[in-house]
Amino acid sequence: MLRIHFTGNDLAGVRMAGRPDVLWETILSFHRLRDRRGPVVYGEWRSETRTRLNGETRLLAALVPSRGYFPDFLTPAEGFGGLDEGLQAVRATSPERLRAELALLGSARPGGRTVPHSLRVLAEGGAESFSRLIGALRSYHRAAVEPYLPHIRARVEADRAMRGRALLDGGAEELLASLPRMLRWRAPVLEADYPVDRDLHLDGRGLLLQPSYFCRGTPVVLRDPGLPPVLVYPITHCEAPTVREPGGSSLAKLVGTTRSAVLHAIGDGGTTSELARRAGVSLASASQHAGVLREAGLVATLRHGNAVLHTLTPLGAALLGGAQGAPGASPCYARNGPVTS
Repeated sequence: MLRIHFTGNDLAGVRMAGRPDVLWETILSFHRLRDRRGPVVYGEWRSETRTRLNGETRLLAALVPSRGYFPDFLTPAEGFGGLDEGLQAVRATSPERLRAELALLGSARPGGRTVPHSLRVLAEGGAESFSRLIGALRSYHRAAVEPYLPHIRARVEADRAMRGRALLDGGAEELLASLPRMLRWRAPVLEADYPVDRDLHLDGRGLLLQPSYFCRGTPVVLRDPGLPPVLVYPITHCEAPTVREPGGSSLAKLVGTTRSAVLHAIGDGGTTSELARRAGVSLASASQHAGVLREAGLVATLRHGNAVLHTLTPLGAALLGGAQGAPGASPCYARNGPVTS
């Protein structure tokens, strides 16, 4: 059981990450690559990714066991800014922290198994060994995560929109209560199923909520309580990631491929810029198609200053739900229902 203890200041400091964290997705995807769970969501991704790998997993497997502890330095906060910023922060890990976390990783190895030579060399702080680690992380990311980033971003943004609605409706407590069902808000404590028994006291620092595509089953927190608190939690999956362009759906035949993509992109709500990014179209095109969908009664638009928020009307949700129920489509279920993974 994981128990995260909040004060009033911590509730005021709860915030949502604005996008996927590429290093969290990279490390957590490595877990998904090696297990066989979630075949509907991850099965095809595993097959496609394995064909693109070229030995990167050997070094990563020593650092990221299939279960249990992996070093905090692999997922610095800078990963939120992109792969280059994240890897620069990994490279800047102090020798003292590197040795401490690798020693902890070695002590956690089951049955007293010998620490791999690659970890001993890395702990000694050799520049060459660190360069190999950075190269392996970059190469693995390009094979396993980068081709699917548009899909991952769209799903994370849809989750953020859902949590944002909860925050607007009832504040931080409603937001925490809206999290996936393995997380339970029992004020002033957020509880979660967890591999070990742990208490995390936020002590007025607030909490960053980071939705993740490749997190599965249980949330993840950093082991070092002195680091800025972050809770990485699984999103609700609607379909498997793909690098192929969508097409051929009954909805696309009805309203057109681009307009169908924009309607799908609205999901639980989004600005015009978010629709453009999710649907892979220009800002002007997203605005035009959203306008047509609004005139047809499928979309409602709320204006706030220079920004607008588009949401589905009941008619739009019904149309989208009917298309998702067509052959070949993957349904997405609400928080208390089943998920496809």
